[in-house]
Amino acid sequence: MTLVLKSEAFDDGGEIPRKYTCEGEDCSPEISWVGMPKGTVSLVLIVDDPDAPDPAAPRMVWDHWVLYNVPATTTRLAAGVTPAELPPGCAEGLNSWGRTGYGGPCPPVGRHRYFFRLYALDTRLPAVLSHPSKDELLLAMDDHILAHATLVGTYEKIGN
Repeated sequence: MTLVLKSEAFDDGGEIPRKYTCEGEDCSPEISWVGMPKGTVSLVLIVDDPDAPDPAAPRMVWDHWVLYNVPATTTRLAAGVTPAELPPGCAEGLNSWGRTGYGGPCPPVGRHRYFFRLYALDTRLPAVLSHPSKDELLLAMDDHILAHATLVGTYEKIGN
């Protein structure tokens, strides 16, 4: 079975509802997954925007949410999940705002793509990472990825 990531809030390639953006409640959408490969010990979820700041001339990838050491028994994250509601053992890395937690789409111009990437790992990442950046997390994950799945949503601010 293939690892599949989905959301009740939006279809793959579809528009992310305003509720989950800086123009709404700025809370995370519900996401769920199936098809965990045998040997999975933990999961990593990274949400980023490769179209920053302008999809016509992207210059950076903006990281919106970084979660790691999500227990392999977890199959979903509820909409608006708070740090206290994350599964036991789950840790948060730093997003591009330099803080932990979800930061919703807030593109300065144009319609951006938001990639929700889920990785199944054969290990639990070391606690010494302590709020890593996405790049630090990707290095720690190297050689431990069993499978990955991607869900893409789009968003354009009203008035852009």
